[in-house]
Amino acid sequence: METDFTDKDTYQDIFDPHAYCNIYYGPKSGLLVVDGFLDFALKKLCETFTVRGIKGKTLIDIGHGPTTFQDLSACEAFEEIIGADYTDRNREYYERSLRDEPGTFDWTEAIQKVCDMEGKGMTVEEKKKKLQATVKKTIKCDVLKSNPMEPLVLPKVDCVLTFGCLECACSDLDTYRRVLKNVSTLIKIGGHLIVSEILNCSSYLLGGKRFSCLVLTKEFMRSAIIETGFTIVDLEVIPRKYDKEQYELCNHDSSLFVLARKERDV
Repeated sequence: METDFTDKDTYQDIFDPHAYCNIYYGPKSGLLVVDGFLDFALKKLCETFTVRGIKGKTLIDIGHGPTTFQDLSACEAFEEIIGADYTDRNREYYERSLRDEPGTFDWTEAIQKVCDMEGKGMTVEEKKKKLQATVKKTIKCDVLKSNPMEPLVLPKVDCVLTFGCLECACSDLDTYRRVLKNVSTLIKIGGHLIVSEILNCSSYLLGGKRFSCLVLTKEFMRSAIIETGFTIVDLEVIPRKYDKEQYELCNHDSSLFVLARKERDV
């Protein structure tokens, strides 16, 4: 289904963070729970930070939106996490979720799964406190800018993580390549990029509004990341079963996870 490109101002004006969490991550019927993405993402992130031992001082979570699940394993491997998102509403909701404020989405099931996978005997409450202590702040960012954190100039970091953000920010593949370069400037040589995207998706529905997605493939993602000066360390794709009703909500056919090491500036 064709959808006009959804620009960043539309996200700023009408994107509903709480509705998004409920529709896409609700424990029983959330689309990205039912299709297996959330379990896949939690498993891959746990592998990345515990089995592969990716760690360091600072990780930037770019385009975190209203979700915090992507930082649950990272907070054990990095001294600090800096959140970054374009929309004011998402940054506010992310901070409120970290504080576990009433009225925010309940991530208990995801947190328990991560605690079980990590096998350290940590409780849900302990993990929440660890995450809250590790995420130092969330700042405004725009990945379309050569310095996404403008006007701030941050020291280069050990890792950038971005989940389901860049495909929504880019109107075409050339822009996606440029955005990867923009994001890469934030990472030290020898540091890591972690990217997850849904593939072959053109749009998703939220609050009666259809938001655009850039159609991405595994082959494009591999080549674009390598062209940006990275070596692929891990790349995995999981397919999604066809379901007419679910596809009308969001029409991706698979999900991708990539861990890459920065070898050079380009």
